[in-house]
Parts: sequence; structure tokens; C-alpha cells
Amino acid sequence: MIIRVLPLVVGLLPIIGVTTAYLISVRAGTVPACMPLLDGCTSISATGRYAPGNVPFAAALLPQAVFLSLLWWCSAAWLRQVAPAARSASIIVVCGLTGAVALVLYVAFLGTKQPFYEFMRHFGIYFYFLGTAVSQLLLTLAMNASCLRRAMLWVILTPFGLGVVNLIQKTIVSTPNNIENRIEWSAALLMQLWFLLLYFEWRKFAPTVRVR
Repeated sequence: MIIRVLPLVVGLLPIIGVTTAYLISVRAGTVPACMPLLDGCTSISATGRYAPGNVPFAAALLPQAVFLSLLWWCSAAWLRQVAPAARSASIIVVCGLTGAVALVLYVAFLGTKQPFYEFMRHFGIYFYFLGTAVSQLLLTLAMNASCLRRAMLWVILTPFGLGVVNLIQKTIVSTPNNIENRIEWSAALLMQLWFLLLYFEWRKFAPTVRVR
């Protein structure tokens, strides 16, 4: 089974889906028109919270959870083949699957107002980012040294730094929404960029996984 195309799908699908949802939501008047990455006028969640933007949002992110699960399983299997001594393969799968399940919870409870549902939505998005970022970091560290690997390492370490900045600004800024939105968009885009870099890394080696 050739797996090198999976990172391309995983990297592009949310970008296409969320961008489409945002443009539709702007046209429908449910979110303001701006450059969210720079202005932070709206959150990623807001683009998929209301109809009609919620349709392409869910249509992209629910399949994304399936593709993510497959990607992390294949990544661990590939890692065991090329680096049998690596001990992080199982952790990559566990953290990656945690992120994928959390993404489903996030999309399922998006737009709900009840306290329990709102808790589940926040639980989903936080664990999605954490589980996915940890898997990305572990896989990057286990890969052979290369210029692309160094770029991937910087790309995935930056969201961790942005997360720390977000926690700090929440304690010192009275109205942190725009700042938090900018950080959210930036971190999400960097995580997707990591998958695209993985695609180019895997193209050099044409990784395969034996299906038994």
C-alpha cells in the first residue's frame, strides 16, 4: 500500500474545507469579512458553527478524522520498518488516534450551547491539537536528519510556543479574543503545513506499508 499521498490529503483537506466554509459564512453574513490569520476577527469554530458554512466544514473535518487515523497507523508501521529500534511508534498511534477522535467530538458538538456540550466541544479541540501535535513531533524526531526534517521540526515546535503565548496573553490582556483567534489560525495552518512537508519527505523514499 503506497502511503505517500496521505499527508497531501490530510494537509490540504482542512484548508480547503475551512476556507470554503469561511467564504460561505461571510457571504451569508454569519462571520465578518477580513483576513482571519492577520486580523483575528473570527475564530475557526465560528466558520463552521452556523448554516450554511457548517456543511463544508463538517464535510471536510469528519473525513479528516478518518484520514488522520489511517495516516498515524501507516506512519507507525513505516517507522517500525525503517527504524526498528524506534520506541515511539506506539505512542504516535495512541496520540494520533486521540487527536482524531477528539476532532470528531469537536465537530459533533460545535454550535451547541448547553454547558455539557460546550465542555465537550472545548475538550475536543484541545485534545485534537495536543494529540496531533505530539504525534507530529515524535514522528519528526524519529526521522533521519535532513533539511526538510529540520523545517518540519521548527514548524511543529512553533504551535507549542504559540500555545504558551496564548496562555500568557489570556492572563494579561482584558479582551484577548482577536489575539487568541490569530494564534488559533496560525497554529492550525502550521500543523497543516507539517503534513505537506511530510508529503515531500515521503516522496523521496516512496514509503510503503505491508498489509497482511
